[in-house]
Amino acid sequence: MGKKLFIAEKPSVAQEFAKALRYKMSRRDGYLESPEAVVTWCVGHLVTMSYPEAYDIKYKRWALETLPFLPADYKYEVIPGVKKQFDIVSSLLNREDVDAIYVCTDSGREGEYIYRLVEQQAGVLEKFPQKKRYRVWIDSQTEEEIQRGIREAKDLSAYDNLCSAAYLRAKEDYLMGINFSRVLTLKYGNHVKNYLRRDRAVISVGRVMTCVLGMVVSREREIRTFVKTPFYRVAGTFFLPGEEDRTFEGEWRAAQGSAWAGSPLLYKENGFLKKESATELMERLGMELPAGTPGEGFRGCVLEKCERKKEQKNPPLLYNLAELQNDCSRMFKISPDETLRIAQELYEKKLTTYPRTDARVLSSAVAKEIRKNLSGLQKYPPAAPFASGILQEGADRQIAKSRYVNDKQITDHYAIIPTGQGLGALSSVSPVAAKVYEAIVRRFLSIFYPPAVYQKLSLTLLVKSDLLPEGERFFASFKGLIQEGYLPVATPSFGKKKEEARAAGAKEEERDEKRGEEREDQQAGCDGDLFGLLASLKKGAAIGLKEMKIREGETSPPKRYNSGTLILAMENAGQLIEDEELRAQIRGSGIGTSATRAEILKKLISIEYLSLNKKSQVISPTLMGEMIYDVVSDSIRPLLNPSLTASWEKGLTGVAQGTITPEEYMVKLQDFVARRTNIVKQLNNQSVLFSQFDAAAGFYRKPGAQPAPPANPANKEE
Repeated sequence: MGKKLFIAEKPSVAQEFAKALRYKMSRRDGYLESPEAVVTWCVGHLVTMSYPEAYDIKYKRWALETLPFLPADYKYEVIPGVKKQFDIVSSLLNREDVDAIYVCTDSGREGEYIYRLVEQQAGVLEKFPQKKRYRVWIDSQTEEEIQRGIREAKDLSAYDNLCSAAYLRAKEDYLMGINFSRVLTLKYGNHVKNYLRRDRAVISVGRVMTCVLGMVVSREREIRTFVKTPFYRVAGTFFLPGEEDRTFEGEWRAAQGSAWAGSPLLYKENGFLKKESATELMERLGMELPAGTPGEGFRGCVLEKCERKKEQKNPPLLYNLAELQNDCSRMFKISPDETLRIAQELYEKKLTTYPRTDARVLSSAVAKEIRKNLSGLQKYPPAAPFASGILQEGADRQIAKSRYVNDKQITDHYAIIPTGQGLGALSSVSPVAAKVYEAIVRRFLSIFYPPAVYQKLSLTLLVKSDLLPEGERFFASFKGLIQEGYLPVATPSFGKKKEEARAAGAKEEERDEKRGEEREDQQAGCDGDLFGLLASLKKGAAIGLKEMKIREGETSPPKRYNSGTLILAMENAGQLIEDEELRAQIRGSGIGTSATRAEILKKLISIEYLSLNKKSQVISPTLMGEMIYDVVSDSIRPLLNPSLTASWEKGLTGVAQGTITPEEYMVKLQDFVARRTNIVKQLNNQSVLFSQFDAAAGFYRKPGAQPAPPANPANKEE
């Protein structure tokens, strides 16, 4: 009987597999071996796509006549720096005494690609077509999960569609990168170089990278061109008779029946475009100006309506990578790349499950075994009382029927959750990594707790005067917490009170891009006694009015992306698409993948197209980034459109699911690249670039600096 060969993605993972196998293994150069099995590893990618000059030396020189570059058959080569390990893995794959190969690279598209390239380059199938190949698909690196993955390993052919999608993704990035970067550099590189007074300028273009650049530049230009609109709102300070010292505020709104309903003088329905209009409202309601206090014309205020209702706030869904990156950017001011590194470290230390996931729910199979995770967390001090309480009350038995378990919302992996194991490794991680782990644990434990319950109170106050006998309506809303539900477990042991509330899942507040003064549904807090008094009021009750005042405000421009919100925007690219039909068509497809988004953002910063403020994590374009945006906008504008990038990603998903053939996808890809490259070759629009560059440079130029001279139109293309 032959040996089994296990191939992991990196040495540390191979060590965990060796432990889980429980064979007496001896260490060799680049692998471990026992009489029953061999365990080896890659070190990330061992094989890569060859540069164009590998096809023909003429492609080494960048020239328009060699474009578009569309090879019929693609060439691959071993990466020089890891050739030794490739040779070791290749020799093990081709050993005659190995009759079964277990692929243990990361359970995802990229992990599949890493192994398939090695297998292809090693020529295993040609030499030993009879060897059995199995895919180990796991969600964590605990011993039990590894053993389950090996026990339930499927034939590798079950993942052939995923393999095809991986190859196509690489070919897509390769073809777009080489053809578009070369053709744009040849046509426009001199102009960028001369304007920036640099020695050289290569215009780097990528399927996802350029789209993300477009999102950031577009947002920056929205902010610049935003024209603020001032508005004026009228607020009243009210009180209950006999309780003059305990006041509350209500805001006027042009509700149905208002003398101003539908008026062009309004800003929305609760303010005016001019201060004079707000002043007129106060005067007609019988207020003495400028004090704003009730005068002779004021005829009183009554409670027209009092609505009481309970409002539930469910625990948020579990973390996927994008949500975790967003929260870590906000709470810890770390980049998405650093968050991914930490999440990967926690995974490799058996503390959490696989990090590169888009799912925010659990699978039904995992839900049945979730008690193990909770039991382990009883040994983690911040979570111990909560985990014990969940187990004692049997709350884990109800989770399978909740919104937190949904097999249909899972593709490769379920959400990021703690395993309940490896707690001893927490002492070896950084303080920030320990906080990230706590955030994951608390988000996980929250789903076993009931919703937080609030009592919401909405008052409609009718103010009458001699000039407005029908009255005008003021509105006040109050919200009080009556049942904490999941909030205590969701509140971390670190951070300020405001951050704690946000970490508890208050997404409505943290993602609201409107300024506070623009929020239409103001909800005030008040002490419990006053809340009770207000809640007990009956329709028609008299209400005292102390004064009215005008609140001035102005509309605010969109906010710049920070590293976290940009990752979320990439994940939810469909929301950026205006076409309703297309938006529905690509629902579930974002820009890039959970495994690649952080790296793309990191590259844009490293090539100086984007700038990251490390303290605030706010992202803005550089002058070069805006210039590249203009170049692409004038030549291959679809690359800036999220709908194109997301539709390509949806196509790859279709290939992985078997609904689109690789041949269909490749035909469309080659047609797009060839057509767009040839269009750029025919363009002669370089002369318009200088004015565009100058317009952007005005926002970056230092005081006293002179603009760069325009590029000489007579210069030949590079």
